[in-house]
Amino acid sequence: MNPNLETKLKNLPDKPGVYQFINDKSKVIYVGKAINLKSRVRSYFHNGVISPKTLALVSKITDLELIVTDNEIEALVLENNLIKQFKPRYNVNLKDDKSYPYIKVTREPYPRVYPTRRVLRDGSKYFGPYTDVKNMKSSLRMINQIFRIRSCKLNIDRDSIDKKKFKVCLDYHIKKCDGPCEGLITEIAYNEMVNEVVNLLKGRTDDLIKELNIKMQKEVAELEFEKAAELRDKINQLEAISSKQKVVSDDFQDRDIISIAYEGKDSACSIFNIRTGKIVGKRQLRLSIEDGEEIANIYSAAIKFYYNEFVEIPSEIIMETWPSDAEALSGWLSQKAEKKVKLIIPKRGDLNSLVKMCKENAVLQLKEIQLQKMKKEGQVPYALSALQRDLRLSVLPRKIECFDISNLQGTDTVASMVVFEDGKPKKSLYRKFIIKEVEGPDDFSSMREVIRRRYSKLLEENAPLPELIMVDGGKGQLSSAVEILDNLGIRKYNIIGLAKRLEEVFFPGNSESESIPKTSSGLKLLQQVRDEAHRFAITFHRNRRSKRTIKSELTDIKGIGKSTAQKLLTELGSVNGIKDAGNEKITSIIGKQKAEILKNYFEQKKAEDNQQ
Repeated sequence: MNPNLETKLKNLPDKPGVYQFINDKSKVIYVGKAINLKSRVRSYFHNGVISPKTLALVSKITDLELIVTDNEIEALVLENNLIKQFKPRYNVNLKDDKSYPYIKVTREPYPRVYPTRRVLRDGSKYFGPYTDVKNMKSSLRMINQIFRIRSCKLNIDRDSIDKKKFKVCLDYHIKKCDGPCEGLITEIAYNEMVNEVVNLLKGRTDDLIKELNIKMQKEVAELEFEKAAELRDKINQLEAISSKQKVVSDDFQDRDIISIAYEGKDSACSIFNIRTGKIVGKRQLRLSIEDGEEIANIYSAAIKFYYNEFVEIPSEIIMETWPSDAEALSGWLSQKAEKKVKLIIPKRGDLNSLVKMCKENAVLQLKEIQLQKMKKEGQVPYALSALQRDLRLSVLPRKIECFDISNLQGTDTVASMVVFEDGKPKKSLYRKFIIKEVEGPDDFSSMREVIRRRYSKLLEENAPLPELIMVDGGKGQLSSAVEILDNLGIRKYNIIGLAKRLEEVFFPGNSESESIPKTSSGLKLLQQVRDEAHRFAITFHRNRRSKRTIKSELTDIKGIGKSTAQKLLTELGSVNGIKDAGNEKITSIIGKQKAEILKNYFEQKKAEDNQQ
């Protein structure tokens, strides 16, 4: 540690504020906030339990800068602004944040409504960010169909109207605009319509329908039937929209549901906007994180990024995990919304179901991000690198061979080998094994036989071993496989056993199993490989049993071949079914001659049984 940094650490203030860690290139690599700068900053340099991410961060710190604030909420706002400004490597950052479009409602006497990617503090209202451009365009089309908002860029004010500076365009004649440029609609009436647009963009469709119904009744009472008809048509269109919005709660509360899925350095955030009990919108954020980032910090960053812009803040924000600075966030959101904002973690009921639904959307979004990344960079699936990390392998497991044993009460024991390349099944390389050297139900001996047959052949062919060998089972199956591999003189290989009961992973030489995090895509890949090996073995075993039954019972009869036996079993189900079927039925299936052969055979067998 350099003397300058050491001096600063000794003189840290006991006050709230923001700290910035700087590397040897004078670049800000991390921005954080604290209620007490002294205790928080010093905690990074203690010798206690520290995550790999923090260790990597601390190793690069050569200097730090402090900004003292009056309270934690001020520190939170400043921290958020500095993160947006510097985009430090070790902070959670928003990906492509400048590319998200908004719908802008301008602050003019006769406001315009249009899409924009530039957010200015000019008094206009902004709705978004729309992470799906199709959704934004759909919203604008809906507004243009229902409301007569001007599309021109004219600077219309009372002075220009009085001087008759402008003339109405085609939009007026096709009833797409009410002609504010010539004063054909008052400023008050036009802004009432704009307020209706704002309510629609906020998701308050049902409230808007109630207001329009009141207006329609008023127009009818005043015998303004043409205006009432226009309002009726508008109400019908809005009711069609409202009917498509899914009702998810009956308490008519405004809330947002936030859920996050993350893997490695990729993170996806899904946000459901619920207004008056209905889902009225969905937002998605892409977050860039470091390996080992804590979920509480990711939630905290997502909330700051999303609500820092021109976004309506509801009374409740529902999540599955508390953010790292929940109390400060609640205070900041309440200040920003000018009302009490609660952060809620539901344990059961409808809200918990909504969080799970939101989580599923986040997981799908994350998979899409990873797929796009793979296509762009030509990478192998992330699941492989996750598996390499989880199993502590020295090489990427691009080729995996997995073995499974299948038998029924010790009969017709078979084994399967399935092969996955780059995380995908390679069915042309699948192999089936009939166990020949083992009597009875002995899975360990069966595993030894199949491993010896498979890898002695590879040695003869001088073919390379897979990067990972996997056996379906626990310590016993794994030990059997390792014994044979060692006997064959194979030294450099990676092998594991996966037990189904608790999804435990067994390593050679370890008596105790290890667990892989349930959320890891590496574990999901192992499960997929194991299940495919089991399916392949079971299918082969059933086919073997079926063939053995046909051969032993029917194909020994002279004049009855395999195809004839198969026809009979398909139609009548079993040998007993064939015995019980009448001669007429059997004749209709295989013909008179072969039916006579069967009849004579079963009669002769019955006579022999009676003699015994």
